[in-house]
Amino acid sequence: MPDPDTDATRSALALKLADATLETLRDPRGALLPILHAIQEEMGCIPESVIPAVAERLNLTRAEVYGVVTFYADFRTEPLGRSVVHVCLAESCQALGSAAVADAAKAHLGVDFEGTTADGAFTLRKVYCLGNCALSPSVMIGGDVHGRVSPGAVGELIEAGRAGP
Repeated sequence: MPDPDTDATRSALALKLADATLETLRDPRGALLPILHAIQEEMGCIPESVIPAVAERLNLTRAEVYGVVTFYADFRTEPLGRSVVHVCLAESCQALGSAAVADAAKAHLGVDFEGTTADGAFTLRKVYCLGNCALSPSVMIGGDVHGRVSPGAVGELIEAGRAGP
């Protein structure tokens, strides 16, 4: 059985997903985004090693494909951690101290925004509204929204998220 972590195996899977997506579309000129979504859904990210295969299949340059992958915030070239910590940086949360909460989360996890902890447990991401403005500042950890979060409490919430429900 082939090793799923090799560039060749990843590229072969990317081509298979690209071909399956192309079969469902009438016009291949609009196929890049659906193909990238399919790859990310299947692989958890869009490894940089698959970009040449996608570019070749669509007759695009590697730069064009890489530009799309890096332009859209929802595409990522590395897998997310098992749990994602979102810190809201919208106006209401900013006004009530989300910058300090973000700094505390970065310090606790030892990563910056879009970084994943070495053990793969957490990815830290910024978001611009969790719909919890009345309880600003807010964070979401593993899908659970927490309001009125202080810099001192964010580490405890993260650790509670590590432990799970």
